[in-house]
Amino acid sequence: MQRWQGLEDVPTDWGNSVVTIGVFDGVHRGHASIIGKAVDLARQHGVPSVLITFVPHPSEVVRPGSHPPQLTTIVRRAELVAELGVDVFCALPFTLEFSQMPPDRFVHTALVERLHAVDVVVGANFRFGHRAAGNVALLEELGARFGFTAHGMPLLTEGETRLSATYVRTCVQAGEMRAAAAALGRPHRVDGVVERGDQRGRDLGFPTANLRTDQWTAVPADGVYAGRAWRLDEWGRTRPGAPLGLAAISVGTNPTFQTRQRRVEAYVLDFDGDLYGQALGVEFVRRLRGMERFADVPDLVAQMRDDVRRTRELMA
Repeated sequence: MQRWQGLEDVPTDWGNSVVTIGVFDGVHRGHASIIGKAVDLARQHGVPSVLITFVPHPSEVVRPGSHPPQLTTIVRRAELVAELGVDVFCALPFTLEFSQMPPDRFVHTALVERLHAVDVVVGANFRFGHRAAGNVALLEELGARFGFTAHGMPLLTEGETRLSATYVRTCVQAGEMRAAAAALGRPHRVDGVVERGDQRGRDLGFPTANLRTDQWTAVPADGVYAGRAWRLDEWGRTRPGAPLGLAAISVGTNPTFQTRQRRVEAYVLDFDGDLYGQALGVEFVRRLRGMERFADVPDLVAQMRDDVRRTRELMA
């Protein structure tokens, strides 16, 4: 899959393509249905499929301070859409100037002049252009004018629940990891770099990887979780092969030691080595318990042993 950092990376001899547009944070099952439609149409036409997403999240530019918790890094997002068969991943810089572009100008500049779109696939609630003035109806109208077909895909629902990034964030923030995984189609993962913490875990017999994450990362509710750890490369991409190992993951301030800083710490089962400075992805599969304060260290260690035991059982 090709990766473009803006429309300036489009080759000068670029031919026709099928385009899908959206933030696609999380690349959940609803996103997968939209992306899948674009990939299928591209194969039918014998042209590349192009996915346009935005960096940073548009809400942070339009309303500073309103950036929602981020389910996936831009690198992870690219990985996930590549697995869905997308040919080109275009991360479009979302600036204040870009946000003020009229809908018809965006369509003509990006979709017609640069990408030569024959089909454009979006979700039914897609909005674009200055003050979000454009919608699917306008996209269809502009498509008829400029020579492409617009497809507004119905949003995926299960029962009365609409699968959306907002819904997944709500599940993650509540610690409902099974519900989040059902919507995502995989466990929620938090990526970061391992940094030195207080090193208490090593003294207790459970050395943990203290994960430094991006400020917008969607971190689950405080508690202890069963999951997996994955090695990432220096760019944040998942290294090929099996996961590093099962992991018992703690999220919170560790009230037993009165730590103030909220942390994500993963004890990787059966791993013996140094992870400091390495990039790591931590999958949250099941919440084991809430964060607790223990009367003494022996009680804490006993609970940690039980957390590891339950992690092995649940992940088996």
